[in-house]
Parts: sequence; C-alpha cells; structure tokens
Amino acid sequence: MTTPEKKVKDKVKKILGEHDAYYFMPATGGFGKSGVPDIVACYKGKFLGIECKANGGKPTALQEKNLAEIMNRGGIAVLVDEGGIEAFKVLLDAELPKAGILFDLLTTKESK
Repeated sequence: MTTPEKKVKDKVKKILGEHDAYYFMPATGGFGKSGVPDIVACYKGKFLGIECKANGGKPTALQEKNLAEIMNRGGIAVLVDEGGIEAFKVLLDAELPKAGILFDLLTTKESK
C-alpha cells in the first residue's frame, strides 16, 4: 500500500524528471544525517531541498532546521504536499531566485 506521503514524493520525482533536473533521495535510517529533506535536487544551477508531506503533515523541528540551513546558505528549501503539486510545477517553470528562500507549498495547515 502506498502512503499519502509516498504519493507526493512520486509526483515530485516525476515533475523533476520532466524538467530534466538532477535529484536523489538521501538514505538515512541510521546511516545518514537525520532531518535531511526527502529529495535533494539541482535544477538550473540551483540547489533544492524538498520535504514532502501528506496533506495536514508538518515538518519536524529537525527537518525545519535543515530546511533553514539550506535557505540560509543560498539554496531553495521547499515544503510540498498533495495540494501544492501544481504550485511546485509553477515554481520550476519560473525563474528560480538567486538567494536562499523557503517555499511553503503545504496547503493544509493545522489551525489552533
């Protein structure tokens, strides 16, 4: 059974492939750095760290820290869920920023 988060990852990978981006999914599981984004990519000379979530999901504190480090070092950090897939396509079709930035494409936010 495919999880909702895996469906988002698969859609993001498909879009990256369609844009001829270089990408990989870092393996952690005790062997790598914890909290790294689900997908690391290079597109049009830009470094992207992409964290995928099921709708309603939110990043852990460690994932937020890693995304902030990417952004603060000039990379592009992206949070995306099922509802943000179309916005992710638009992002790749647009001129990517030259400085670090975080794109929060999580469409379902928890209200308190």
